[in-house]
Parts: sequence; structure tokens; C-alpha cells
Amino acid sequence: MSSPARCIPLNVVIAILCSILGQAQTKNLQIYFIDVEGGQATLLVAPSGQSLLVDTGWPGNNNRDADRISEAVKDAGLKQIDYALITHYHTDHVGGVPQLIKEVKVGEFIDHGPNLENDEMAPEGYDAYLKSLGEIKHVVAKPGDRIPIQGLNVEVLAAAGNHIGKAMPGAGKPNPYCAMEQHWPADHTENAASMGVLVTYENFRFLDLGDLTKDKEMGLVCPNNLIGTVDLFLVSHHGMAMSNTKALVDVLHPRVAIMENGPKKGDSPEAWQTVHDSPGLQDLWQLHYTASSGTDHNVEKDEIANLDDGSDGHYIKVAAQADGTFRVFNSRNKNERTYQKKIATQKRSAVNANRSKDVSPAA
Repeated sequence: MSSPARCIPLNVVIAILCSILGQAQTKNLQIYFIDVEGGQATLLVAPSGQSLLVDTGWPGNNNRDADRISEAVKDAGLKQIDYALITHYHTDHVGGVPQLIKEVKVGEFIDHGPNLENDEMAPEGYDAYLKSLGEIKHVVAKPGDRIPIQGLNVEVLAAAGNHIGKAMPGAGKPNPYCAMEQHWPADHTENAASMGVLVTYENFRFLDLGDLTKDKEMGLVCPNNLIGTVDLFLVSHHGMAMSNTKALVDVLHPRVAIMENGPKKGDSPEAWQTVHDSPGLQDLWQLHYTASSGTDHNVEKDEIANLDDGSDGHYIKVAAQADGTFRVFNSRNKNERTYQKKIATQKRSAVNANRSKDVSPAA
């Protein structure tokens, strides 16, 4: 004879439902800026649980970069990476693919298409990347395409040397900083072919342009600013001077910038100063202290994840809320800082189906 069913009091049911709803409402967009020693590996985890990895760091080094990415994946509670976006085919961005896919399942790779540079580094990185994919699906994305991460709008702004021709919603105004910018020569390297993306989570906006160089940056912001303003800016090209024009950085008006540099790579004094002096910037954070740039062109140590070669591997993590509030966390010293939502903010749509098309989803 079965025992009678137990009735749960209504007040208990309400309390449980409120707890569940409260947890759902506090879910954040998480962004891990992983230390790959002057390369790039940025892991985004949407509130929906879907994930996007931008670049994979270097090859070799006893699986160093693949291990660090894998640790971030575990810290985020993921079982796999849904999408991996390769900005371009230089070794410090694509080189880690063969080792990574041995440690972490990747649903789909996204890139800008064939390699566009003939030197000793890009063709090698591109060939190794293609050979390692096997049965893993990979698609080519173009400017205006959208990567279908549930709950986020991840729009491709630049790829293979081309860029969007229409302004993002709310953008498109003339850029007053263009008049002060000099003409930059055309760049024919894979850097200029970088895929750049704008990630929007309701009222929070994050920009990652890979290693896009100055002449290509100008097409996105001059004469009109096609991007708009952002809350968080990943300093382009590890903080090198061949990227990061004032016309770009100043018109973006970032509240916070993060530099994925290495102990001996990136963080050029010119680019550092441009970002540091940009209007409205509250803080600049760095993955590494760069000794060659001196104390005048490094931020305070509390905002640096790795101080020397003996303390490598620490990451910077951002947790962003839908209202535009976000928190930056330094894993080395547990230093964290919260940046409140803007006083006056216009809600941005996370989905704009009439404007751009999705990259085909992973199988």
C-alpha cells in the first residue's frame, strides 16, 4: 500500500519559486580574459549557459595555453565550448587550436575565411588549424553576421579586411575626432583581416576587434561612428601602437578597458596613453606588467593580473548584469571593482533580426 502524497504548504511553494526567479535574475554575462602570454584567449559565458571562446593562444609550451583555457571552462561550470571564433591566423591567436580540442569539446569554429597573408607565420597557423578540425564544423562569417548565442547579440563588425556598411542601432553620428587623425597606410597582413565583434547584453556592450590595425579601425568610426559607445573595450592588438587610434578609442568612450598583453609584448607607451586618456575612462586593467614600458605606462599593481614571469597564469574576469552594471575581478590578488550602470541609459535590443543574419548554429 503506497503512502499518501505529501502536500507542500503554499507559502513554501511561493518561497521556492521566488528563490528560483531570483537566481535567474542574478545571472550575469561572464568574460574571462585568460593569460596566454601576449596572445589572445577570451571566454564569454552567456546567462543562458552558451559559450564563445575568442582565439586560443599559442601552441606548444607543454600545453600551457590549452590548460589555462580548460581551467577557465571548468571554473565557469561548462562541459564544452559552443563556439570558438578565430579572429585571424597569427600563431598567438590560432596556434592553440590543436591542443585545445584534445582537452575541451568545441561545437563549432568560426573564422573569416582563407588566410590573406604570405609570411612565415600566418600560412603555418592557418594550415595547422584546418588540419586539426577533422569533423568539427567550421563556418565563415562576414560583417553583419550574428553569432547565435542565446541571450546575447554578438555581431561581426569586421572580417577579412571588410567592415559593416551600416551603423549599429543608436550609432552613426559624425565622429569629431576624425579631423585630428592622420592618414594611415593600408595594412595587408592578417592583423588587418581580423574579425571584430560587438557583444551586447541588453544595456551592457563589449567590443573586441582582435588585432585590427589603424587603417581598418578608421573605416569603422570615420567619418561616422558606426559602432557607438561601449562599456568595456578590449584594447586592440595587445596594446600595440599599430592599432588603437584616438579616433576609435575616444569615440567609443569606454568606461573600462582591459589589455591582454604579455610581459614582453604589447603595452606600447603610445597606445597605453591613448587608452588611459580617453574621455570617460574609469579604469584600465592589464594582464601583465610590461617592464619595458616603465612605471609611467603601466597601471597600478592592483589592476595587473601578472606582475612578472614567475606569477603567470592569473586571469581577469568580468561579470556584467543586464542593466549595465559590471564587476572586474583580478584572480591574482582578489581585487575587484564594481562599475554602476549609467544614470541615463537607453535599453538596447539583444536581438535585431531585421538587421543581420545568424551564422549557422553548431550541429
